[in-house]
Amino acid sequence: MENLNLPIYPFRLRTSGQSKEIFDTLRRKYVSLTPEEWVRQHFIMFLREQLQYPAGFIAVEKGLSLNDRKKRTDIVVHDSTGKPWMIVECKAPTVKLTENAFYQAATYHMKLNVKYLIVTNGIKHFCCKFENEKFIFTDNFPHFEL
Repeated sequence: MENLNLPIYPFRLRTSGQSKEIFDTLRRKYVSLTPEEWVRQHFIMFLREQLQYPAGFIAVEKGLSLNDRKKRTDIVVHDSTGKPWMIVECKAPTVKLTENAFYQAATYHMKLNVKYLIVTNGIKHFCCKFENEKFIFTDNFPHFEL
């Protein structure tokens, strides 16, 4: 897998048939190791290890319904009351972070009403804070708020 602009973590990898898998510590199972999953697993570890987000507040591939269509968010971080607080949209490293990626995350925001949006391809990361009814880009990732 491609080197990312995130710290290196000791992931548990295995081969199952002809596909590679990575162990997701939050879902407690091996999942298919796609380029997007590589980014997602690195970002989960970044949230947990570098930013000290509690594992119990992080949901992976959380389902939601938008306009009668089923969607899945990559990562949702909840606050101490259980309310969604941040959405992280992960893309493969080869995917350019265009307006469409932000639109997808913003669409999830309309349903979950979070305070922060992060869009990452593992190489570049963009963080926005929702304030005064608009998104404002920030230079730093938010610290976890209890």
